[in-house]
Amino acid sequence: MQTLYRRLLDLMPRIGVQVTDLGPGSAVVSRRGGPYKATGVDKDTWLLRRTRNGARAEIAKGSVVPLGDTGARLLLEDPAEQDERKLQLAAAEYLCVQHVTAMLELYGVNCVFDVGANTGQYAKRLRRAGYTGRIVSFEPTSETFARLEKAAAKDPEWHVHQCGLGREDTTAEIHTGWKTMNSLLSASDYGRDRYSRFAKSDTEEIRIRRLDEAMDEALKGLDDPRPYLKMDTQGYDLEVFAGAGERVAEFVGMQSEVAVLRLYEGSPGMGEAVAAYEAAGFGITGMYPVTREATTGRVIEFDCVLMRADAAPTP
Repeated sequence: MQTLYRRLLDLMPRIGVQVTDLGPGSAVVSRRGGPYKATGVDKDTWLLRRTRNGARAEIAKGSVVPLGDTGARLLLEDPAEQDERKLQLAAAEYLCVQHVTAMLELYGVNCVFDVGANTGQYAKRLRRAGYTGRIVSFEPTSETFARLEKAAAKDPEWHVHQCGLGREDTTAEIHTGWKTMNSLLSASDYGRDRYSRFAKSDTEEIRIRRLDEAMDEALKGLDDPRPYLKMDTQGYDLEVFAGAGERVAEFVGMQSEVAVLRLYEGSPGMGEAVAAYEAAGFGITGMYPVTREATTGRVIEFDCVLMRADAAPTP
């Protein structure tokens, strides 16, 4: 039997409210221009009410949390039972996608390089958020690539390549069996203490290409290419970035998962990574926590969004 919360989520799009499900027990709702009735409203909160089978149903006032002055509200099924850490990370993911989509539109991006695509989660989020331009995804492991290829099959503007990207054209062994955390690097002591999946690993030989070598094919057919680089390669982002060489200047923006606490041996820290990106002409527009320690609250990794200010449109 559906809960009242779930029935309300199903109803909202019909009455002009956009819904983004953040996971069990939480969702973001925002106005989309359509009319609906809200009662018990003050400047910070509002109530949604509906009638089902003759009985009034409502969401408790305390379960609706405003997201600043954006017009969006965070709807919680049971605020008393919410895990603050999980809720914050889910909201950060939502806000990151919204910010990236806005930057893609502002800078006129028409090709997103999705490096470390896994099964296509990032590309799917961009599509749901409204980005319609070209996406070029790179995923090296065979089993995961098969799922990525299937996900992209019906989208003519989503191209996929089975390879990794790095500093040089070569082959290498990648650790597999770590789900979304497969890496060319070994797990650090901290990583092994945190994730049981690092306890053992299989490996697979993969092809690695330089990014600058892959760009001509990826951008083929675009009259005025304005590419954006997203990297999520489990500690290998700076190697991917180095493989762009001088052509990194062609990217109007980028996104990298930067580490505060290192999960992989030999991976760069956040300071080193951000310094390299800033030296290449990019400036930070957003930082969003990806993972946090439950016991201490410390952030482990951030999604760092950077844009090239001189590529912004003239006001």
